[in-house]
Amino acid sequence: MMKSQLLNADIIEVISKMGHTDEIVIADAGLPIPEGVKRIDLAVVQGQPAFMDVLKVLLESFECEGYVLAEEIKENNPHVEEQIHALLDDKEIEFVSHEVFKNRTKNAKAIIRTGECTPYANVILSSGVIF
Repeated sequence: MMKSQLLNADIIEVISKMGHTDEIVIADAGLPIPEGVKRIDLAVVQGQPAFMDVLKVLLESFECEGYVLAEEIKENNPHVEEQIHALLDDKEIEFVSHEVFKNRTKNAKAIIRTGECTPYANVILSSGVIF
């Protein structure tokens, strides 16, 4: 059995197959998921699991070198934005419009859907390397 807190087999499989610069998305309950992108749906009810809870656990098992947020998070969800920055403070950040963000998810290896119901609580994580 793995020694990580992460137990979701689908997430573990995606992470294990990722290479440098591949992207994975953690999304709120409302982000559209493009056809052809693997959906890992964790949502149970509104608010559960929370976006930040999933992000924290994922980062324990995932080497992240950078991340992308929608520009709109700054005005519409500054609390979650601050929490994301606190976890990823030494990583490269990129802001794009929400429309560009949604389009960029088409290239993700997977989108993990949470039960989060606050606006723009979405992040694209870029895979780093461990050597």
